Formats: sequence, C-alpha cells, structure tokens
Amino acid sequence: MTLDDLPTPCLVLDLGILKRNLAHMQAAIARHPGVVLRPHMKTAKSLKVAELAAPGFGPITVSTLAEAQYFFDGGWRDQIYAVGITPQKLDQAAALGVKVITDDADAAAAIAAHPGDIRALVEIDVGEGRGGVAPDEALALARILGPRLAGIFTHAGHSYAGRSEEDMRRIAEQERSGAAHAAQALRDAGIAVDMVSLGSSPTALYAQSLAGITEVRAGVYMFGDLFQAQLGTHGLDDIAMTVLASVIGRKPARGAVLLDAGGLAMSKDRSTAAAPVDYGFGLMLDLDGAASFGQAILTRTHQEHGEVSPAPNLAIGARVRVAPNHTCMTAAAHPCYHVVDGGREVIAVWDRVNGW
Repeated sequence: MTLDDLPTPCLVLDLGILKRNLAHMQAAIARHPGVVLRPHMKTAKSLKVAELAAPGFGPITVSTLAEAQYFFDGGWRDQIYAVGITPQKLDQAAALGVKVITDDADAAAAIAAHPGDIRALVEIDVGEGRGGVAPDEALALARILGPRLAGIFTHAGHSYAGRSEEDMRRIAEQERSGAAHAAQALRDAGIAVDMVSLGSSPTALYAQSLAGITEVRAGVYMFGDLFQAQLGTHGLDDIAMTVLASVIGRKPARGAVLLDAGGLAMSKDRSTAAAPVDYGFGLMLDLDGAASFGQAILTRTHQEHGEVSPAPNLAIGARVRVAPNHTCMTAAAHPCYHVVDGGREVIAVWDRVNGW
C-alpha cells in the first residue's frame, strides 16, 4: 500500500523524522545528569509512539483520563495526568494509579480524603498565567495534601511567546528557578518533595541548567509543526506528521486550489499568525513531503474545504500533503497514523486514542 491508495484526508507520520526528533530531545535532556524525560503523549496519543518515546514502559504524561486508560491498558503504569483534577475524577485516577495535579485547596482536601492510593503534585505558575499558584503559595496546598503530596509541577507555556534563543533561555531559567524555589520552601518546612516536574518543548531544549529539577515533560517535539519550527524547537524539515489531501477544485483566476482537508482535518489553529511567517492554516507540500510548491499556504478553511494560494494548477485528484500549524490540534481529528519512512510506501498503521 502507498500514499496513493489511502482515503483522504488522513494523517501521515514519517518514522525516520519521528525517531530523529526523539533522539534530539533525549540528547538535550541527557546534558542534565539525574533529570528524567517524561514524554507528554498528548500530541501522539499512540502506543506505538510511546514505545519509541518511553521505551520499557518509562514514565509518561497524559492530558486526558481516556489517554491514561489507553496507556494503562498498554502497560504504562507511571503516568501524570497533567490537567487539574476534580473530585469526580478521583475514583478513575486512583484506579489507574496516575499522579494528579492541583492548584486548589478544595481539590487538595478531596485528594487527601480519598480512600484510594493517589498522589498529587502542586501546580505552580511560573509566568504562563493559566493554572497554578505562585511558588510561595505551594506550601499551603502541600500541607493540605499531607502524605499524598508527590511534589511540584509547572509548565512554561509562555515560552511559546519567545522569539529568540535569549528569550527561551530566560523563560527556561524562570521555569526552573520557580519550581526549584517552591520545592525548597517545602523542604525548609520539613516536607519531603520527591518530584520537581516541569516542561515545554522549547524550554526543555534551551535550558542551560536544570538544577533542582527531577524530570522534564515535553510532547510536541515528537512530531513538530510550523509554529514550533519558528520557535527553534526543530527545523522545517523535521515536521514528522502531515495531512494527506486531494485536490477537489481549481480556481486559476485567483491562483488557488481547493483541498478536501478543511477546518476539521487541519484544525483552525492560527498560532503562526503571531510568528515571523504566517502560514495561515498550513503549508502545502508535495506527495513526498517536500516544499516544492514554495509558499503555497492554506489561506482559508471551511468544514471540509481548504483553499491554498498561491498554488499551481494541479489536476483534480492530485495528492498533496499539508504541514500543520499545531500538530496536537490537527492530529486530534483523526483515528490513526499511516506510517511511512522517507517514501510513499505505507509500512504500518498506528492507532491513537481520542476523547476524554
């Protein structure tokens, strides 16, 4: 079977690029003795990818309890569910043995009172402005959790606003120092802290020091996308996942073609709008994944239609691939990966888990 035999739209995953991206991150973390890489599977959501990213059932991170169940069934026992927990979800989390996170006193009390064997990390905010308490406020939550405390957790999502190596290194140090400070404050109060967990793909790669940190979580680095390429997480040639699409319309008067990959197949993420190069909703590549059409950008999306311009006048039914802006969002609409290894032959089909 080759790419010419597949229904469109569908996902294509290049195994060689994936392995290269995994090795790059593993080498970056290996620069920091004693620090463990805990890959975030929220992008891939695939057992086969996890076998490569966390071999030997190594520690992983998940973003939904559906993922936690899927990976538990696949043999992974050391998981962090990296979304704030609610009391209603504690029974399932405890049954799966996942570590949870919280930044809320009521949730911490529910965790402490739960009859199951469940441990939690206190989420701190180091600048992203999403979840988390200030590092100095972690002690109060740690005391509520008592023996259920596993450690400190943070995510420097604001690293996505960085535009230079200097920015990334500064944010990485902000992330490290905030997490390490919170952990030390707990230790000074006589509370044991086993885990100090942080991570985003950019800061994981740019961190000059991870002193005081026990593990790093990163996920999008595995597949890459047009936005991460502009953050310096990887190069444009390191985008491992693309969407296979077919030309369904030709509009030579406006120098465009229509594809059967629209908003549902690609997502409507516009993250590159704030980046140096705006790729609209994606960049059209040839069937081999090369940018042979130049800056052929997916400029408009409807539910099942995508319009690319400027674009050559391709034949109806011609097959192309589209690199995504945000690989996590794009992959979420699809049930599986069609795996290639530098060519057009499909060497495997890997499933993935969706939903919550």
